[in-house]
Parts: sequence; structure tokens; C-alpha cells
Amino acid sequence: MNDSTVRRIAALLSVNAAGNGLFLTISTLWFTQGLGYSATQVGLVLTIAGVCGILASFPAGRACDRWNAKTVLTSLHLVQAAAIALYAVAGSFPVFLALACLATAGSRANATARSTLYAHALPVGIRTRALALLRAVNNVGIGAGAALGSVLLIFDSDAAYRGAICVSASAFLLALVPLRRIPTKAQPSVAHITAATPGTSVAGRPALHPLRDLPYLAVTALNAVVNTLYVVLEVALPLWLLTYTSAPRAMVGWLLVTNTVLVVALQVRAARGITGPFLAARAFRRGGLLVAAACLAAACAADRSPLLAGVVLLAAVVLLTLGEVISQAGSWTLSYALAPDRAQGAYQGIYQTGISVSQALGPGLLTTFVLPHGALGWAALATLFAGAALALPTAARWAERSRLATGPAARRGSPAPSATTS
Repeated sequence: MNDSTVRRIAALLSVNAAGNGLFLTISTLWFTQGLGYSATQVGLVLTIAGVCGILASFPAGRACDRWNAKTVLTSLHLVQAAAIALYAVAGSFPVFLALACLATAGSRANATARSTLYAHALPVGIRTRALALLRAVNNVGIGAGAALGSVLLIFDSDAAYRGAICVSASAFLLALVPLRRIPTKAQPSVAHITAATPGTSVAGRPALHPLRDLPYLAVTALNAVVNTLYVVLEVALPLWLLTYTSAPRAMVGWLLVTNTVLVVALQVRAARGITGPFLAARAFRRGGLLVAAACLAAACAADRSPLLAGVVLLAAVVLLTLGEVISQAGSWTLSYALAPDRAQGAYQGIYQTGISVSQALGPGLLTTFVLPHGALGWAALATLFAGAALALPTAARWAERSRLATGPAARRGSPAPSATTS
């Protein structure tokens, strides 16, 4: 593993994550108490901003292919720093809405640009292991930022909130220092590819039209379904605990802490040995089935004593986290291995768009169709997760066959195709 490159990316990610963790901890209170907006107004703004986030991922990926991921990421950090800083003075509702849309779109575009940067900076042989380490670093950074935010909440003053917002904005600028030192391999621009080989494929796939790549879109959709696990953790489980079980209210925070600690401890180990689409698809399937089992476990917390309900919910979070770290290790490998090298940006944009859709639609769907129906709703959700997990290997096999059948990827040193992906 290129330790210096991974260290620089880890520095970028840790600074960025600490700023995000700080902002997430204080933002809702600042929007409602500091700026004076109602919960309904904040909910409306965040919903509209979520839609903007969905629309931002794919263009960001195309921009990374046309220029390069570092240039795009630098621009996005500057935009996000400005948007977050201006939250401190967003006294006008239209301004608040515009800033939320800009910040959320920047965040989703940032995720796409980072994914593309990983494709360009990390060699294939060490990429999955490096991403596992970086994900652990990300969780540590978010935890550190959240801890700082919790301390600032004690002061509960406008000055403390504004100071936290400025620190969060500054984190985006500070992260530019390690970003500049991350080496990347040269990527031909989209314009160059088009001029050189009009109407042809690059690396075995249509370089400019990932929306026409049905096998990759199928993998993206199934991954998006399983990625709803984050909404389960952050929205559904806390609401289920508070509204439908007798578990102690204080457990909401402990469930999230348990998830964070387990991800940090287990993500690198979970990614070990996942080196190609075949193993990645199998890992994704195992992870998705564990997430389905977590949903069934959560359903069992209703109508229990406070102690037993708390134990059951803790077990559900452990299952969910195991499913998270295993499925994500498989997901990373598939997102890169099934995409053409010279259009990683556009393909990562599509992949991130699927995740953005699940994050935007997930809260409403879970609170409408799962929680009100109790055990039946959780069982239906578990069935959805299990179905996506079981279907993924077939979709991955279809995408791999399509990639190998349409171009000379194998002749450029790509891994040999697997006989089966089951």
C-alpha cells in the first residue's frame, strides 16, 4: 500500500469529517433556536435541499472526467466553506433555502469527487483495504466533531453556535492542504476521448453514456436499496425506540455510539480479502442479509420490558453494523471494478446518485410504510433488503459479462472474469 498517499487522503478525510460531525451536532438547534425557523420550515428546506443533492452527483462525476477530481474537489470545498459560513447570518428564509441547497448539493458532489479521486489515486490492488481504513478514519473524525459539538451545546448561546459554524466552514479550507499533495495518475479529458475515438467505447464500456449501461444501473439500484440501512440507523431505529418501545430514551445516543465504535473496529477486517467482483458480490449479499436480520430483530423490541427492549435494540444495531461494514466493502469494489477506468467520474456520479436517492426518500418511506405497521412493516423492510442482497450477485455477473464482452479491458491487465458470481 502506498502509505504516503493513504496518509494524505486520511488527513483530508479526517479534517473534513470532524467539521461535518461538528456541524451535524449543532445545525438543527441553530436553525430552529438561533435563526428562529420552525421545524416545518426546516423540514421543507432540507427536503428541497435533498433533491438538489440528488441532481448534483452525476454532473460532478462528469466534471471530474472532463478536468480532474482534485480540481473539482478543490472548487467544491471552497463552495461548501462559503455556504456553511453564511449559515451564521442566514436570517432570511430565501437565503436559508438557497444556502441549504448549495451546501447539500456540494456535499453530494463532494462524495462523487472523492470517490473519483480514490479511483485515480489508489491502485486497484490496495483500493478496497485503503477505503476500509479511510472509512474508519472518517467515523473517528465525525465522532470527534460530534464530541466538540456536544461540548459547545452546553453553552447554548448564539456566539457558541456561530463559532461552531465558522470552525466547520474552516475545516473545508484546512482540508485543501493535504488535498494538494495527493498524487493522481493522469486522466484523459472527456473532450480528448471524444475527439480521438468518436462513438467508440473506452475500457470496454461507453465512456460518455453511463445512463445507458443497464447492468451498472441495476447494481447501482440494488446498492441504493441496501444503503437505506443508514436511514434505518439514524431515523427509523430512534423513532421506533422512542415511540413504539419501552426502552430507555437515553439509549438513542448509545445505539449510535455502538455503531460508530464497531465500524471503526471492524471495517478494515471486513474488507480483508475482497479483491474482485466475485468476492465483492458475495460480501454484499452477506451484508444485506445481516441488515435484513437486524430489521427482524428490531421488530421484536415492541411490547417488551425496558431492559429486554434495550437489549434487543442493541442486538439489532450490532447486526445492522455487521451488515453495514460487510456490504460496504463489497459495494466499493463493485462500483470501481464494473466501471471503465477513463470514465470513473461519470460512473461514480451515477453510483452516488443512487445513494443520494435512498438518503432523500428513505426517511419518508420508512416513517410512512414501516413504523406505523409495527412488526409487519419491519418484516416487509427485511424482505426488501434480503431481496436486493440476493439479486445483487446476478446483476454484478451481468455487468461483468457486459464489460468484458464489449471491449479490451482484459488485455489491459484487468482481473480475469470469474466463472460464477453466486
